[in-house]
Amino acid sequence: MGVKSFRSADWFGKSSKDGFIHRSWMRNQGLPDDVFDGRPVIGICNTWSELTPCNAHLRDLAERIKRGVWEAGGLPLEFPVMSIGESNLRPTAMLFRNLVSMDVEESIRGNPIDGVVLMTGCDKTTPALVMGAASCDLPALVMPGGPMLNGKFRGHDLGSGTDVWRFHDDLRSGKIPLEIFQEAESCMSRSIGHCNTMGTASTMAAMAESLGLTLPMGSSIPAADSRRWALAQVAGRTIVEMVFADRKLSRILTRNAFKNAVRTNAALGGSTNAVIHLIAIARRIGTPLTLDDWDSMGREVKTIVNLQPSGKFLMEDYYYAGGLPAVLRALGEQDLLEKDALTVNGKTIWENCSEAQNWDTDIIRSFDHPLAHSGGIAVLRGNLAPNGAVLKPSAASAHLMRHRGRAVVFENIEHYHGRIDQPDLDVDASSVLVLKHCGPKGYPGMAEVGNMALPRKLLQQGISDMVRISDARMSGTAYGTVVLHVSPEAAVGGPLALVRDGDFIELDVEQRRLHLDLSEQALEQRRNEWNPAELPFYGGYQGLYVQHVLQAHEGADLDFLVGRRGLEVSRESH
Repeated sequence: MGVKSFRSADWFGKSSKDGFIHRSWMRNQGLPDDVFDGRPVIGICNTWSELTPCNAHLRDLAERIKRGVWEAGGLPLEFPVMSIGESNLRPTAMLFRNLVSMDVEESIRGNPIDGVVLMTGCDKTTPALVMGAASCDLPALVMPGGPMLNGKFRGHDLGSGTDVWRFHDDLRSGKIPLEIFQEAESCMSRSIGHCNTMGTASTMAAMAESLGLTLPMGSSIPAADSRRWALAQVAGRTIVEMVFADRKLSRILTRNAFKNAVRTNAALGGSTNAVIHLIAIARRIGTPLTLDDWDSMGREVKTIVNLQPSGKFLMEDYYYAGGLPAVLRALGEQDLLEKDALTVNGKTIWENCSEAQNWDTDIIRSFDHPLAHSGGIAVLRGNLAPNGAVLKPSAASAHLMRHRGRAVVFENIEHYHGRIDQPDLDVDASSVLVLKHCGPKGYPGMAEVGNMALPRKLLQQGISDMVRISDARMSGTAYGTVVLHVSPEAAVGGPLALVRDGDFIELDVEQRRLHLDLSEQALEQRRNEWNPAELPFYGGYQGLYVQHVLQAHEGADLDFLVGRRGLEVSRESH
């Protein structure tokens, strides 16, 4: 049993007492002798959980990956990490993204793993797993769980999340009765998989593919389609080949790869959450990426994918139309793709997509007939957001992209819920709704509450959108003229904390400006008068999070997690 060049040989390749112990314990799973003869050990990092509906099918998918690993001569060993689902986990899954990344990083580093398949699904599982693996820098491949099939309700397709917001507004305004609202509930999520809109789950899967971390079509095939099972088996073969080629994450997650991802997000009309997640991933691997890069790289890219929440169709339709490879090819033909960027299968991203076909030009449009001419993520600055804020133009209302209005201020989410539907609320269609204390520290965890539902009395007047500003995030399935991620957040004394009812706020998306109409002298006086809200004492991980979390423009990672630490283990077991 000779020592091989793989990392796992330090565990299984020795003739010493340590080698005896490592091999002997593994044999209780019925493994034959020859699996310890120097073949690479492939970790299957699984976020399966019945508490995370988007990921509840990943146990079955893992078996397909294992088939491929065995076929290619590897030893697949599945291990669990904490699963974080946006639909059930309180107060917000984002609070635990960094915790999961720690779980992934330490599980990889501390175990005899030569390469890893990252099984992702719900929103935060993708960035969490990639962040953890990036800090280790080993061969890694992302295997998304895939989107749900289209929802079906009374002859119409339903988009997860997006139609929830619409139905809820219609219920609150009196357009539909409670019975219809409840009937739609069982029609929306009719198969395994994550959100079938271009929400954060679909966006982050697309970000992984455009970064080169998945096989072609990895982000597009529906979860219930047998072709996803086939792709999982090929993924198992591919990760073994990656280990032999030493194709590590640092070779894939280059500056050009991130350029491709930012431009892809613009073409898709992808989630604003991708901004925070990609910055965090880049900072883990050591590749420069800033908030301003998001604006400069994506500003001139038109949105060509006609999917909810920006457009009409859903992920199942998008897959049949050609999926992400067709979008990447369209970007390449416009010289908007860094074609030489390496991907997990050893080919360049252009080699993977150059022959892709677009089978439906209503779903994947041409750049001559885009869904939105101003795609990407608009990064706003001004005295209200010195370190930046973001807005998604493709999901906003054109008439509100340049706006000046009176602030209606909510000090926190509880204040908002208690006040928004009061009949005497001094608000009209021109008002600007401002929500404070929902950022990384203030919530804590920066929950998806930024797409505040409008006041009932305005919904009843037919108002469907207003300018909304907060230090929170919003679901990628949501829509509207919503300014998010205001940095610094209110809880640390950012200018957002100083806004009062009746202040005038100016938004100019074209000029990338977000301005509180007060003199610097008046702002300084308010700073001197401001008393920070006392944050509750949090023990355990939440206390650690509040003490160490960075602001939104820095990726909202924990300060001590930034960087690439590699795979070296400080000490051997004894």
